[in-house]
Order: sequence, then structure tokens, then C-alpha cells
Amino acid sequence: MTEVALVIDGVDVVVNEGVTLLDACRSIAKQQPTLCYLETLAPVNVCRVCVVEVEGSRTLVPSCSRKVEGGMVVQTDSERVRHSRRVVFEMLASSVNLALVDHPTREWMESYNVDPARFGPPAAPTSDRDQRHAGHHGEVVGGAAETVHQPIKVDNSLYVRDYSRCILCYKCVEACGDDAQNTFAIAVAGRGFDARISTEFDVTLPEGACVFCGNCIGVCPTGALMFRSEHELRQADLWEEDRQSVTRTVCSFCGVGCNLELHVQDNRIVKVTSPQDHSVTEGHLCIKGRFGYEYVQELGDLASTPVDVVLRRARSDS
Repeated sequence: MTEVALVIDGVDVVVNEGVTLLDACRSIAKQQPTLCYLETLAPVNVCRVCVVEVEGSRTLVPSCSRKVEGGMVVQTDSERVRHSRRVVFEMLASSVNLALVDHPTREWMESYNVDPARFGPPAAPTSDRDQRHAGHHGEVVGGAAETVHQPIKVDNSLYVRDYSRCILCYKCVEACGDDAQNTFAIAVAGRGFDARISTEFDVTLPEGACVFCGNCIGVCPTGALMFRSEHELRQADLWEEDRQSVTRTVCSFCGVGCNLELHVQDNRIVKVTSPQDHSVTEGHLCIKGRFGYEYVQELGDLASTPVDVVLRRARSDS
């Protein structure tokens, strides 16, 4: 394979032709922040937090999708790059609830001194976001920052949608589409600030094309899509991730060999994920693999825990 030589932050780098700038950076242990990027999905270049400066380029370029070229001179930590990333994080944080983003993202935000409050206090929540017409913004009152708040959608017993946490990274759309499931149950509706993830005609998930594989949950970086069990346990202040054990096993429903990661708290399975580095699943599962574990929980008359009460409610109240 042809090799390409370039310079990243003053370091000479040689990588294979066709790799991205993000891959080239990682090859020399220079990590870049990402939100919309995932190795198992096609890059869509929407979050813009991974941008880098390429000598001779008029604009900053997204490192997650820009392919390397011979002789490139790249800066990943210039003042221009830092300023751009800071503003992107600030604009996201001023309108979206980022309380559940992962630890590396929080560290990046701290390193850039992100201050979303400079756009003003959050505007009062509204409940009509799904009914708004594209391009028609509400009147700004008192210098407040408009948010993407809308009521949490709880319409089934498997998972919930809290789009007040949605940054429109498109990962869920890609996972539901031709990158994984090919169901196309969700897409982006509206334009500009009024854009949001929606089902066809904004019907509930049970009424739409969703097959409840949960692959959208597996790729969501902000907690906008969440297991019903996790949502209910968080509401009850019983979600204790630091006390959970994660056990890797093989799904027992068929012979494909999908790997599962069982998240266990108080000796109860509270959610199931799949490792993205597994050659069979690449993090994706079907409804049985991701949600079909309740038969393991049938423990008869054994002593129950507070977690059991919440999990029963999550299964029955939909």
C-alpha cells in the first residue's frame, strides 16, 4: 500500500494512503475531540469539534473525514483551532443538556475553558418543539439562550428519548440507516435551530418503523437515547455506575455469535451493550440481544432489591 508523508504539529508522520487526518493524529498519540464520529459509522462532519488547521486551506477541515495528502502541514492545537472548538462546545452547551457526555469530552471542554453562560441564561422550556415550523424562531426575551428542550418521550418499555440532550450528531440516524440496521425509522426533521430527530410524521416508536434493536442507543454520545431501565433508575436516584460490573458473554438466542456486555448492579442486569471492536457485531445488536435478558431475572421468591421495583415499573408502565 502506498504511504503518505505529512507533518502534524511539527512531527513527521508516515501513514497509509486513504486514512483520515484523525487516524494520522491517533497514530502518533495525538487525540482529537470527537462527538459525531464513530469508527463503525460513516463520518457526517456535523459536530465540527475535530477540526484542524491545514496549511494552505482557507477553512479549518474536519479531521474525521479529510483524507491525508502528501506534504500536508497540519496544526491540531493552534489558536485558530482552539478558538473554533471552544465556540462550538459553548454553542452546544448553551442549548443542549450535556450533563451525561463522557469523561473525555468534559476534559476537552475544561481544557478549552468553555463558558456557555456567556450567551445568556437558558430560556424558559417550551413544549411545542415538534410542532414548530422550520426557520421560525421564538422571540428572544431578556438575552436568554434558546434551548432544544422538549418533554422526554416515553412511549415504550425498552428505551426513552430525551432530545433536550440531542446535539444532532446523526449517529442514531446512521445506525438506523444503511450503516447498520437499514430500518430508516428516524431522520432529521426541520431546519436550522428547529432541526430535530423525528420518526415519520412524528408518530410514536411503536407506531412507526422502529424494530427496537436499540442500535441508536448504543451510538448516542449524550444520553439523549437511553435504556428505559437506566432512565427509571436515574429518576429514582438508584443508578450507580461505579458499582456496576460489566461481564462480556455471547448471546444465547441464535448461532451468529454476537458478543454482549452485561451491566450488572445489585445482581441484576440493568442494561446490555455490545463491544464495538467485535468483528461480528461492531457494537450492533438485535432486539433479542439488547433487550431479551429478562428471563435471567426470573429469580422466583428470592429477596428483591429496590432496583427490582424500578425495573418492574419500567417493564410494565409504557
